[in-house]
Amino acid sequence: MTPAAQRLAAYACLALSMSLVGSYVALSKPLVAAIPVFLLAWLRFGIGGLAMLHWLRKPHDEGALTGQTRRLLFLESFLGNFLFSICMLFGVSMTSAVAAGVIMASIPAVVALLSRLFLQERIASRTWGAIACAATGIALLAVSGSPSHGPTGAGAFNQAWLGNLLVFGAVICEASYAVIGKKLTGALGPKRITSLINLWGFLLVTPFGIYTALSFDFSAIRTGTWLLLLFYSLAASVWTVWLWMTGLKRVPASQAGVFTVMLPVSAALVGVFVLDEQLSGLQFAAFALALAGVVLATMPVKSTAGR
Repeated sequence: MTPAAQRLAAYACLALSMSLVGSYVALSKPLVAAIPVFLLAWLRFGIGGLAMLHWLRKPHDEGALTGQTRRLLFLESFLGNFLFSICMLFGVSMTSAVAAGVIMASIPAVVALLSRLFLQERIASRTWGAIACAATGIALLAVSGSPSHGPTGAGAFNQAWLGNLLVFGAVICEASYAVIGKKLTGALGPKRITSLINLWGFLLVTPFGIYTALSFDFSAIRTGTWLLLLFYSLAASVWTVWLWMTGLKRVPASQAGVFTVMLPVSAALVGVFVLDEQLSGLQFAAFALALAGVVLATMPVKSTAGR
């Protein structure tokens, strides 16, 4: 395979990964209505772990895990798997999939901020513009009122506001995941990273999952919900992580940020066309502003002669 073909394949992996993330962010809404959040997260990590037990084995051409790599693996799982899942699942249970899509569009801007804080990277003026677009989009979403599909009134407004805040917490976790992931791909292969961070996620959520499972009636779960849970588990724990880490092997982290645009787009599309949510005027404006921020943050910079 030529370098150009390899680069195109990496782009396809990144785009498909973020599209799947957006779809399961939206589809997790009916799941959290049927299964408690901590139990759902525990089942997700457990099913995902069973599907890739053979990925845990250390390849012959891979070196021993260093202390730094172990710490990065833990942080990648704690932020990108455990906290992301908890914030996202609780968040989408309180707000709409469309709203979650708008907020998720701020990921590239948050990645830029985290890169400035922790990697001392300079933030260009247009990136500050992208951050302003994302912030304005989220502000419009906050004043748009109650969820686009569900009860109305002050209680619903307050619940939606809290849900939006939790989804933004998931954004911070996802941005941290993107920054840490690039470092991990320099030491481990995509399959090994995927299996190890899923194992950490399973260990972290197990106490909460067992406690919830003891009082839960599993017979109440319908066949369709079990099938949706299977898709969610494989997409969240296996496919999206492996695809993202595979793409990152050949694409710089800053360039990979372009493909996070697929996350909010797919989340909103699933919300509108699958979950029958409505897109209000203010939410449409918020979504457009958020996507404008994505374009500003990720469009390539033209090189200048003499530099």
